[in-house]
Amino acid sequence: MSVSRSAQAALAVLLAGSVAQGVLTTAASARGGLDDVPPAAAVATATPDKPFDGDRTSNLDKASNPDKASASDPSLPPPATGLEAVTPAEPAKADPARSDAPSPERPAVAAAPTAPSDPQAAAVFNRLAASAPLLARLTTKERESIQAFYALGAFKPVWIVDGAYTPAAKAVAARLAAAPEDGLDARAYPVPALPKAAKPDNPGTGESAAGSDNLAAIAEADLKLSAAAVLYARDARGGRLNLAAISRLITPTLDLPAADTVLSSLAGAGGSAGDLLQAYNPHSPGYLALKNRLSVARAPAVKEDARPASAALRLPPGPALRVGMRDARVPLLRAHFDLESRKAGTLDAPPGDAEEYDSGVAAAIAGFQRSRGLPGNGVLNVQTVVALAQGAGPGAGQAGIVRPVGDDAALIVNMERWRWLGSDLGPDYVLVNVPEFRLRVFRDGRQRDEARVIVGKPDSRTPLFSGLMEYAVVNPSWYVPPSILKTMLPKIASYGGSTWGGYEIVRRGGHVSLRQPPGEKNALGFIKFMFPNQHAVYLHDTPNRSLFSRSERALSHGCIRVDDPFRFADVVLPNWTEERLKKLVGKGERTIRLEHKLPVHLAYFTATVDDGGSYRTLPDLYGYDAPMRAALGLGGGGAMARVSPPAVRPSEPTRRTAEAVSVPAPPKPRHSAVPRRAVRASAEAPAPEFGEPGLWTPNPAPVSRSWW
Repeated sequence: MSVSRSAQAALAVLLAGSVAQGVLTTAASARGGLDDVPPAAAVATATPDKPFDGDRTSNLDKASNPDKASASDPSLPPPATGLEAVTPAEPAKADPARSDAPSPERPAVAAAPTAPSDPQAAAVFNRLAASAPLLARLTTKERESIQAFYALGAFKPVWIVDGAYTPAAKAVAARLAAAPEDGLDARAYPVPALPKAAKPDNPGTGESAAGSDNLAAIAEADLKLSAAAVLYARDARGGRLNLAAISRLITPTLDLPAADTVLSSLAGAGGSAGDLLQAYNPHSPGYLALKNRLSVARAPAVKEDARPASAALRLPPGPALRVGMRDARVPLLRAHFDLESRKAGTLDAPPGDAEEYDSGVAAAIAGFQRSRGLPGNGVLNVQTVVALAQGAGPGAGQAGIVRPVGDDAALIVNMERWRWLGSDLGPDYVLVNVPEFRLRVFRDGRQRDEARVIVGKPDSRTPLFSGLMEYAVVNPSWYVPPSILKTMLPKIASYGGSTWGGYEIVRRGGHVSLRQPPGEKNALGFIKFMFPNQHAVYLHDTPNRSLFSRSERALSHGCIRVDDPFRFADVVLPNWTEERLKKLVGKGERTIRLEHKLPVHLAYFTATVDDGGSYRTLPDLYGYDAPMRAALGLGGGGAMARVSPPAVRPSEPTRRTAEAVSVPAPPKPRHSAVPRRAVRASAEAPAPEFGEPGLWTPNPAPVSRSWW
């Protein structure tokens, strides 16, 4: 089949697909039109094995004949006529909206949610869209999460159905009202009351006589209960305070729950929703002990038959009294506690020496101490004398009425600090209580060992956070910190040697550092325990052993020095015994990785309850109590921590014996008796006042390590 030139030209135009309509019209006018051209469909589909079908049409047919296309499709523009369409004119301005040039792909913009058709859902939608806050302390992220949660349920109320609170709502409201049990402020979680006209006239339809005002009130109540539950969960996990305003060294890793996660778990929990909400509080024994103490302290006064009496007793000054001592104050104590004066060891003898501080007086003092939250050791010390002078405190109007002592604010502040450690500490962890200068190791949920520690001075405080112990290093080297090194660089720069005062001078690319090699004079001792953190602190040994005999052990520059570190290593490294570790001493630096990372918590508790139920208060070493009281609305000092004068420290408890850990039994020694271990002597010179760990000196004093 022959095809005319005009048909070939038209076919070329159709295949190109980019010729302007005006050009196509000009060609048609010059050639007398395109009516003599066969249909494009026929040209495109005619093949040797497929005969031409003259009745088939397509979009190409419209493109090849604009007149027909415009006539049949009114959406297309009419074709240009004559030569006017191709008359040169000023260049057409580019339309940015219809530019042929490729443009970068724009991100898809989510369509704004539309208000639901249901009137009650629309009221919830409109309240969420309003700018008014649901609760003052609710964050923007939490509000957006609440909105996303309601959007999943088509913005229908969660807690109010047919004008009444659901069982889950009632359980949540009850827990919010009981927030003071966990040291939280119930005023921060107001439970909204249902509007009077909340009961619909036709249950199930949502229709109410109050109209739109009632729908808005229901939406407000439902959303505020959600906001209160979200805020409670956040506060229970430790999100109540801006810790950076108290100290930049308080950097716990808080596990704050997402708002939609909280609401999803509570909404379908029914009557157990309150228990789920309360479970966001810590479960650790230390927290629960303080919580129980707070409950007892807030309970109404109870009448007891046991002494001590409620009247105040002011004693003249004098030394601390123990059993067997004589003092003129003892008769005053006997009269105060209604004790007869008998000879020691006799019950049927007539009254004897009234000034003897015997076991009977000591027992009465011990009972009084326990009732006042003091260690019940029976010693008439300064704390006991002060407590006797205070009597039973305000509210005890008659003899025999006893109120347990325990400052509510101190309890709440320390309960808040437990939240920094997480809701569940797990079975294995290390807990360092900085104000107590004490370290405890827990395995399988039980305390395995404890040790005295040295912590940072008030002007170089130990940071408070949680980390994971990953490895220990035996025979570690120590690099002089930059804070010290910068003061010595001028001298080192003019010194050409490679060692200086027992330290190696390391020069690398213009940088100079001082390295103290491993050995008995090393400032880190023979072992260090690493839990990588942003503060670059760790646990380590020290050659300056005499410092552990002090009662006040805030002596370091931030790191924690451990008493008897190889005994501590025996507990935290299950596959290594103390004897096996000591054999590595002096054999070069050795890194031992833990098979399972061990959580380490550097905590700050100034009020504790021990296993025996005794309540202890400790001096506020870094001055954190007052700003925390103020931030929690309990009264106190300013926003920043200030170090208070040192207070009288309670007597330190005796260190427990480490419990056996499941490790292979060591081989029997060749000698019949274990040789006595000598006490490691301290350095002759006192520790300098700079650097961590605070023992750097160009010429370290000799140290005796004969006990190794």
